Order: sequence, then structure tokens, then C-alpha cells
Amino acid sequence: MKIGKLSLDALAGLLARLPARDPRVIVGPRVGEDAAAIAFGDRAVIAGMDPITFATDLIGWYAVQVNANDVAVMGARPRWFLAALLLPPDSSEQMISTIFDQLAQACKELDISPVGGHTEVTPAVNQPVIVGCMLGEVAGDRLVMTGGARPDDVVVLCGAAGIEGTAVLAREAGELLARKGVEQGRIEQARRFLFDPGISVVRPALAAASVGVTAMHDPTEGGIASGLLEVARASGVGLEIELAQIPVLPLTREICQRLQLDPLGLIASGALLITARAEKAGALLGALRAEGVDPTVIGRVLPANDGLWVIGDGSRRPLPVFERDEVARFLEETNAAG
Repeated sequence: MKIGKLSLDALAGLLARLPARDPRVIVGPRVGEDAAAIAFGDRAVIAGMDPITFATDLIGWYAVQVNANDVAVMGARPRWFLAALLLPPDSSEQMISTIFDQLAQACKELDISPVGGHTEVTPAVNQPVIVGCMLGEVAGDRLVMTGGARPDDVVVLCGAAGIEGTAVLAREAGELLARKGVEQGRIEQARRFLFDPGISVVRPALAAASVGVTAMHDPTEGGIASGLLEVARASGVGLEIELAQIPVLPLTREICQRLQLDPLGLIASGALLITARAEKAGALLGALRAEGVDPTVIGRVLPANDGLWVIGDGSRRPLPVFERDEVARFLEETNAAG
């Protein structure tokens, strides 16, 4: 099979085999939802799980950040973290120590308590892999889901397209980018995109939840385009998105042009998709700006029968669909070519 996420249709069919039998499960296995929600009295426990499979020198830090995002977009504050760390046989004690230091630092930054996990050296992997599980909690009436968007909502994007993907490409393909004419200083700047502008959306997600929104989503693999598709699929709605309103940083655009990739399909941690009733748009934008975030209204929610569209260059055309993330496709094709 091709590297990357399963298609939404294939995943939906598989998840249908896993019904939640406990009536306390508010959100179980569903396409597009970032985490599970389980009722405990008047509160809900939120549980999110994400692996880190790209080779990275910051794998421990990375694992905490992306799992915290999945919990925060449900309106919950991330509280507790577990990690399963799988290591290849050639791992050094220094490398393992560094990964644990990264886990500790990232948890400290977000005021999260590490509470357990598993560590194993195994020939099943040829590079370190972390599977993280983040837990959080939220009042039951403040829970936010991907599947809550309604017709006539506004669609808001915090951050820019492809922040994470830009950093991954700079870290994994820096030599190739240099050969293609990207200045070394620009490559180093792209590597730092993990921190500036950064891939955490915890603060803006919690700020948005505090003013009341209908849906939030943390777009990751497949980029902004796939994130929008997941919101629409989970909510049973259509969308009309203004292409020119989707922020793409100049460095992301440059790297994508050099590698012939589309920023809209680039893995997108660091971006946050939000839908809200139009009358709450002003309060939402104000709350986000108060957190130092620059939000952009990029479109509106339509009835499901109206379809999924982007407007740009004087035309209205279907929302682009990426079968897999542009970074995953690029790395697989590059590795295959030797």
C-alpha cells in the first residue's frame, strides 16, 4: 500500500466494525474526529492518540505537541501524556536519553504530566517511532467536535498552510533543496518552523472554545484541503472556500515550487480550522487576536447538497482532494528514485 493515511472511505468502513458499546462514549471511532470523548459525570475525558513516524531529531518534543493539539481542539486542556517508544537495535543510550529529555521539556512547556507508557528495542522498526496518547478534560457542555459545523457558519483558519510540512521538508530534504537553489539560510529558517511560527494550536484552540464555536479541527496529513474535507464529512455539510484567503507563507510557497508540491496538501500541524455562527465571528476573531494569533475568515459552510468548492482566479471549482499527504508522496518518490 502507499505510504500515508488510509482513504476516508476505507477508514470509515473499518471503523464501522468498532462500535462503542459503553453509553458513556460521547465520541468514539469516527472519520475526522481528532480524539475520543467519554462522559464522567458533568465532565468529559478526552483521549487522543497520534504516532510520530517521520524521522526527526525532535521526535520526543514533536510527539507531545501533536497529541496535545488533538485534545485541545475538542475544547479540553491537555493534562496527561503516555508514550510508547519503539527503538531500532542500533539505538544508543545517548539517543534514548535525548528523546526522554525532549518528552520532559515539551510536557513542561504545556504543563502536562507524563503518566506512563512503554519503551522497547525491536527489529520491527529501523528508526525511532513514538505512539503518544494524550488525555484531557472539559466540561460536558463545552465539548467541541469536528462534526459540529452547520450551514451559514463562517470558516476561520488560524495559522498558515503547510507549516509542519515546510519544516519536515527542510529537515528531511535540505540537501536537495540546496541543489535546487534554495538558500541555506532559508532552509535553516524552514527547519525552525516547528517553533516559529510553531506547530502548537493549544492556546488558540482553548481561546476559541471559550467564546463558543461549532467545530474545530487540527488538520495534519493531507493538509488544509484534507482537513476541510474531514470537517465537511464529519459534519455532513458543504463548504465554499476562498482560495486567496488561505495564508501560505512565502517560504512554504518557495519550497513547494522548487519540489513541485501543493501547499494545500502539505501536512499542516500549526494550523487550526474553526467554524462558528456568523454572529459570533467578531468575538471569536477578537479572542484569537488576544492570544497573538492572526485568524483569517476563509469561507462559509453550505448545506451538504451544495457541495465542496473553492473560489479563486475567477472560477469556482471542486475542493482539491489529496489521496495522501504531499510530504509522504514526495519522500516515497525520492527514496524510490535513490
